[in-house]
Amino acid sequence: MIGISVLGSTGSIGISTLDVIAQHPERYRAVGLAANTDVEGLFQQCERFQPTVVAMADEASAAELAKRLASIGSSIEVLAGEAGVIAIAELTNAEMVMAAIVGAAGLTPTLAAVRKGKRILLANKESLVVAGDLFMREAKAHKASVLPIDSEHNAVFQCMPQDFEQGLAAKGVKRILLTASGGPFRTWTNDQLKSATPEQACAHPNWSMGRKISVDSATMMNKGLEVIEARWLFDATPEQIKVVVHPQSVVHSMVQYVDGSVLAQLGNPDMRTPIAHAMAWPERHGSGVASLDLFEVARLDFEEPDTQRFPCLRLAFDAVAAAGVAPAVLNAANEVAVDAFLSTQLAFVRIPEIIETVLSQNLEGDLDSVEGLMAIDQAARAAAEQLIH
Repeated sequence: MIGISVLGSTGSIGISTLDVIAQHPERYRAVGLAANTDVEGLFQQCERFQPTVVAMADEASAAELAKRLASIGSSIEVLAGEAGVIAIAELTNAEMVMAAIVGAAGLTPTLAAVRKGKRILLANKESLVVAGDLFMREAKAHKASVLPIDSEHNAVFQCMPQDFEQGLAAKGVKRILLTASGGPFRTWTNDQLKSATPEQACAHPNWSMGRKISVDSATMMNKGLEVIEARWLFDATPEQIKVVVHPQSVVHSMVQYVDGSVLAQLGNPDMRTPIAHAMAWPERHGSGVASLDLFEVARLDFEEPDTQRFPCLRLAFDAVAAAGVAPAVLNAANEVAVDAFLSTQLAFVRIPEIIETVLSQNLEGDLDSVEGLMAIDQAARAAAEQLIH
């Protein structure tokens, strides 16, 4: 029986992870769950999966959950605050940790799991975007395995040669081709984008996702963050990564080789596929996802991304090329701008403007500690807030 801790258990990735666990009760057990403020969601998960211990980042929510569990005679331990979430990440009976907390808040607990040498099922982009160098160094030092959950990076992982860690060029890899759906605004004009609403931005044509990541898909920042992730996951240069718009979201990504071959991973757009792959690797088992029907798909389209209409993608490539603090600054400014857009304080087209202005301020800081990275993160957030308000 393999124990799994799920960080961000009440979010879409967490729910999908628990669904895969439920399909294989003889193989997996959810031993620890962590959420932010969704008391009802975590309470229901406690009733169904009976973890040993759970945590809520919000202390008031943790107190409410503890009270509700006590009222039904449950012996599940409830922890509170960031320390509680870290404890879930470090549980000794959890061989795997699903890192699915959205945003920079997921960095510290994910790093804690890395330092315990666990198998990390990485769905938290920011761990690599904000702290890619530190994160991968710690993973190597503590012999933690990092398996990507993003459908695109999981697809690349499946198409990579064995021992790709020895160097992409040495293994005959020419380029990583990250596919992008293009989001809900793929065909919109610049004039239409000026009046885009949060509801429209969150109506993704292919995927069911949270509001923040849905907006990132609409601006194509999601793909930009994935470029930075790919740089660290596969030790790739920016020149070895190309984005390809693929509206059907059937080809999840590709790897191009020097001999002219292109290997692609295809499947229905359902996050349970990469989750099940990473959980079972190097084996495979069922995910609950139907097999792809190519006759129903009928056609596959591919387009160049338009960085004039979607400048966030260009900004991300600029940030990964600049290295240093730039990716962390990009991420922090984006989170603030997206939050302002979702609360109708900022127009959609101003999101990249805010990010570019904060990047131009040449913030500096310590990249070798979580504290230093969080200081950079906070400085970039403050700069973005000032621009917005």
